Amino acid sequence: MSYLSYLLFAVVAYLLGAIPFGLLLGHITRGIDIRHYGSGNTGATNALRTLGWQASAIVFVLDIAKAVVPVLLARWLISDPAAEVICALAAIAGHNWPVYIGWKGGKGVSSSMGVMLLFSPLTTTVGIVLAAGLIVWSRYVSLGSVAGAVMVALLTLAYAIYGSGLPGAYVAFSLVAALLVVVRHRSNIARILAGNERKLGESIKLRGETAHERP
Repeated sequence: MSYLSYLLFAVVAYLLGAIPFGLLLGHITRGIDIRHYGSGNTGATNALRTLGWQASAIVFVLDIAKAVVPVLLARWLISDPAAEVICALAAIAGHNWPVYIGWKGGKGVSSSMGVMLLFSPLTTTVGIVLAAGLIVWSRYVSLGSVAGAVMVALLTLAYAIYGSGLPGAYVAFSLVAALLVVVRHRSNIARILAGNERKLGESIKLRGETAHERP
């Protein structure tokens, strides 16, 4: 495949990744722009706080799918781990900085997790379980997301070093994806350190609601 083909795949992956499902679900289900509430992001976590768990679950699945689909297409049509990683990074870039809505999107956690489940199911599953435990214990979704991304990257690196045969491109992706998650959560990290980060289960007040109307 030519470099032009790789570029074409990357562009398609970016445009798919840039679809703001959280924003679309907000308009469809509540008639709101979720960028005006909570963290202002369009991902599943802010959808949970503004739209409820059902809409958040839909956003979560769609955010995974929009990164996984171009990776699977690259695997099928090109059969090159490097092409898969290029598509994955392009899709995550689209999710984080979507061209359709002024470059302000989500934080790439769901999309990165979905791709890593394709690249390294064992280490990703272990990382997800550890992250879930941390979220339950601390009630900070952001802390679990950051710690989970870092743990998956370190586990994947260790797995590759000890002879798993995992392609180096997959390991590189895990490290870059973890770095992006950390960078995108830097404001959350600052709020955790300051003690004013919103915890799991805390909601926000939407138009036409009183504070007690949402759990």
